[in-house]
Amino acid sequence: VVIGSWRGFVPLILAKALKDNLEGGKVTFVDPSLVDNFWKDPGAIDEHFQQYGVDNIEHYLMTTQEFVTTEAYKAISDVGILFVDGYHSREQAEIDFEAFDALLSPNGVALFHDTARIDKSTIYGKNRTYEHRVKDYVEELGNRQDLEVFNLPFDRGVTLVRRR
Repeated sequence: VVIGSWRGFVPLILAKALKDNLEGGKVTFVDPSLVDNFWKDPGAIDEHFQQYGVDNIEHYLMTTQEFVTTEAYKAISDVGILFVDGYHSREQAEIDFEAFDALLSPNGVALFHDTARIDKSTIYGKNRTYEHRVKDYVEELGNRQDLEVFNLPFDRGVTLVRRR
């Protein structure tokens, strides 16, 4: 499950890995396309991913809050990887993780992007500036005894979270 992606790098890489491993599987990709219209045309999305040889990505043009009310969400189980890279507020990172935490397989992991520092973002326009505060949420997760949290502070940072 991938939540958010600027131009689809992570869903593409995960989908390609699933195909190359010959074990099947699909990528559930949730992105409401709030930055621009890139993810709004289903035909263009299919074409975008197919040019890289992948056809195992299912895109949902909605927020996590909307997605959890769908039949597609109810059909999900045994998530191997959850990649959280949507709206980067502390609150949204929590919503994204909590929506899928119980669906992670026993060896499943959650990865959070942009965890190395707090930044201001104008990606939604200068009049909609907000702070990336995913770092705050993963620090809270690090205090939980049931989780292991491993930070990779390179560039913008990625944090891996798994159950003990």
